[in-house]
Parts: sequence; structure tokens; C-alpha cells
Amino acid sequence: MKEPNERPPEGPLEDPYNRRINYLRISVTDRCNLRCIYCTPAGRIEKLAHADILSYEEILRIAGAGVSSGIDKIRVTGGEPFVRKGIDSFLEKLAAMEGLRDLSLTTNGILLSRHLDRLADMGIRRLNISLDTLDPEKYRRITGQDGFDRVWRGILAAMEKGFSPIKINVVALAGINDDELTDLAALSLKYPLHVRFIEQMDCFGAPAECAGRPALTETGIREAISGLGDLVACDRSTPGSGPASRYRIRRAFEGSAGGTLGGTAGKTPGEIGFISPVSHHFCSRCNRLRLTADGRLRSCLLSGATTDIKGPLRSGADDAGLARIIVRAVEKKPREQGEAGRSTDCGARMYAIGG
Repeated sequence: MKEPNERPPEGPLEDPYNRRINYLRISVTDRCNLRCIYCTPAGRIEKLAHADILSYEEILRIAGAGVSSGIDKIRVTGGEPFVRKGIDSFLEKLAAMEGLRDLSLTTNGILLSRHLDRLADMGIRRLNISLDTLDPEKYRRITGQDGFDRVWRGILAAMEKGFSPIKINVVALAGINDDELTDLAALSLKYPLHVRFIEQMDCFGAPAECAGRPALTETGIREAISGLGDLVACDRSTPGSGPASRYRIRRAFEGSAGGTLGGTAGKTPGEIGFISPVSHHFCSRCNRLRLTADGRLRSCLLSGATTDIKGPLRSGADDAGLARIIVRAVEKKPREQGEAGRSTDCGARMYAIGG
């Protein structure tokens, strides 16, 4: 059925709890060139059929409707976005979209180096790169690939080319990388990197190696890195805070260096941050909506509830109709994860949602 051609509402896009929703995360593919143990299940992975995945043209239509409704920040994710053919041309068109203030990218970094020049030409400067260990052998154990050196070279190249901020996403895994948390945090002393420690969420599947071990929460991570120095809170009014609690290590202001990989420190100190969906819910300041590769809008990462936008789009909905669907998806946003009457089943694996 064709979506009614109603005009989208004017003014900011807000949910029923007066949270302004201005951030859209777009998963362009469910495919990835890694098999991280906390993201993908063991055994055969069922992938979406080509016809089920939104085309780039369809994604641009939806993104445009989002921007017309109040979205001004978009992050492109996967799977791994760089495994999809034609990604650079798509990003160029998205970057040129009028009204879009901030475009960034999340990647595992394996293919990053070959795309940096094109990204820089588009004006994309913000990168999130997944890196859960500084040990090449442990990297292979976590991801299933011998790719640490490629990722680290990509990070160094991105810093050299002036990308900023570069955020390093670290999933804290009990019994796997908990002995490296100090070294990972120390990257923010040696380089202008923003290291983000993320609590592992059981609803997406916990690694077998973690079975029987207490989950690593923000409190435990803080204790593990406490020897590096005092944490000085960053101003939350500055752009880019998102769900993370952000800090600088006091030693960074005193010219001290840390880390284990060599190189020279940047003039701007790095940061560390904690994203704690398990121990410290950040629902009250959630400003995001997610578009999955198969064309569904998710208003909450930790809920299986979704809104179909691909069906109406392929049935002829115009841009105003798409905007109305986006508004309805936002209206379904729960007050908090686990809210009574809402699903607490994530409904999909992380690789299919886009983080």
C-alpha cells in the first residue's frame, strides 16, 4: 500500500519523552570481513539476500527524509562498510547532502588505508575504529583474522592525514583483553586518540571464553586503569559526547607519554571514555535512530521492535511519506531499555544492526 503523502511535521524531531533525535546510524551491509567473537555466532552465518538489502539510492532517499525531519548527524556502519562495492561513491553523495552537519564512519580498519584519501576529499574527518587488543595473536583469536598490523597502519595513516577525532572502540572482555586495558587506555597519552571502553552486552551473545566470569563493567575498567593517573572529566557540552562518559588522564596534561607501540605524541591530548549500557544506562540522553541494511528503523538498540521503511519506499512512498514513517519510529522510542511492555530481546546479532 502506498504511504499517504502527508507533510512531515516542522521543527525538531522529538520522541515522547522530549529527547531530540538528530542522529541516524545507517548500516549499509550485514557482511563483514571479520568474525569477532562477541559479534558473530559460531558456525554458518545466514546473510541477507541481495534483493533484501537497501540499494544506495534507497538509503539516500531515507537519509534525505531523515534530514528533512531534523536529522543532522549520520554515522555509516556495517557489518563492515568497506566490503560493500561502491561505498566511496555513496559516501560522496551522502556527504554532499544539504542540511547534513556531521558525517562519520565506523570500521574495523582492515581496509581503511586504501580509502583515506577519498574520505578526506569528501570532508569526512570523524572515524570510529574497532580495536580490542594490541597483541597481534590475540587479535587473530578475537577476530578470526591476522589483521592487526593492517589496522594499526590504518590508524597511524589516519592520524597523519589529520582525521579527528579518531575513536578506538574497545569491547571489554573478561578473560580475554582485561590484562590489556591499561595499555589500551595509555594510547590516549601517546596519541591524540579517543579510546572508548564498551561494556559487552550479553543479549548479542557472549564469547565462550567469558563463560563463568563476571562481566567487565565500567567500575572494573576504571580500577584496572587507575594506575595511569587521575581522570579529569571532559566538558559534556562539547560536541561528540554521545553516550560516553569522557575523560582525560591527568598525566596527559603534564606531557607524560604511555602506550606500547612507538611513535610520537600529538599536540592535542587524547581521551578515554566509557560506554556502559549494562551498568549505567544512558537512555535519558539517547538521541539516535538506526537504519538496518534490510530497511528497518530501530529506535532502541536493545529492543527487537522495528519499523519497516523499505516496504513503503518500494511501494511508492514519496519523501514526505518516508519522513512520516521516521517520525512514527521515533514516537515508538521507549523511555529506557527494559521498559515495561517493551521487548528486551535485541532481535538480531550486532553485525546485522550496525552497533
